[in-house]
Amino acid sequence: MFSTGQIYFAVFFILTFVITMIAVYRKDLKVMKPFYKGTYWVLIGFIVFIGLLFLIKFIMKE
Repeated sequence: MFSTGQIYFAVFFILTFVITMIAVYRKDLKVMKPFYKGTYWVLIGFIVFIGLLFLIKFIMKE
């Protein structure tokens, strides 16, 4: 389905992208730390919302 060259390119691209994103995030975290306050509440809100959607799905399925 994919040639060997395409697979090598995809693996190289993903590794390079992830390493670059980690480096940029660490650099940005030092500068932007005050602006990230309270973001955990947003994450908790998304997790609760998704949990509620799954709960409604399972309730309606029965």
